[in-house]
Amino acid sequence: MTRESPTPVRTTARSFDIIETLRELDGARLTEVSAHLDLPDSTVHNHLRTLVQRGYVVRDDNTYYVSLQFLDFGEYARSRRKVYELAKSEIDKLADETEESANLLVEEGGHGVYIYNARGGDAIPLDTHPGKRVPLHATALGKVILAYLPESRVNEIFDRLGLPAETPKTITDREELRTELERVRENGRAVDDEERVPGIRCVAVAIKNENGQVIGAISVSGPASRIDADPDGSLLDDLLRAKNIIELKLAHA
Repeated sequence: MTRESPTPVRTTARSFDIIETLRELDGARLTEVSAHLDLPDSTVHNHLRTLVQRGYVVRDDNTYYVSLQFLDFGEYARSRRKVYELAKSEIDKLADETEESANLLVEEGGHGVYIYNARGGDAIPLDTHPGKRVPLHATALGKVILAYLPESRVNEIFDRLGLPAETPKTITDREELRTELERVRENGRAVDDEERVPGIRCVAVAIKNENGQVIGAISVSGPASRIDADPDGSLLDDLLRAKNIIELKLAHA
């Protein structure tokens, strides 16, 4: 389960495998973790004991869970992104104005990571919580980021992560996606037409810093019945207004 490193440290990799397993199983007993990872009970026990001692895992009776210590790390990691603090109020306004879900996403390690989300009065529950990782090519937010990244970086992401299908509508062909990214640059916005979640449509615009580099994206998402596949009018106006204010804040921060 280790990834990418040509010389992984096995002990470290196993500890993270165990942490990820506890999250995936929403807590588990030692034997459940061992079976899930096909590791000896003694090995898993040693890792769990160390993780408990360091405060990264908690034990309730005989069940182990990921601890809240990760919340502290997550908040720290998020706060390092200047765009987070400067965009929050505008994301809240977007949600109020549109009555849908409004989101802020950044790229990290070739993935899209949601770092802020707000829900308007008519919004439906979505999985766009802070920390959620998604494929860039399958979201409007990700596509608008890809459209403005250097071509070498885009190729690197495609080569390493591929273009897996999230739904039947996900674009999985490189040339088709490149054509889509050119369209994004021409229109200044991207649309996810049920490409990650069936029934959900999303419209996004890029956020750039004072040097013109893309550093994130903001979006409004909701049921396809309420979000136009060819957006204009008030929704796009609201997004562009928020984009302008966030970029002005970034330029003068």
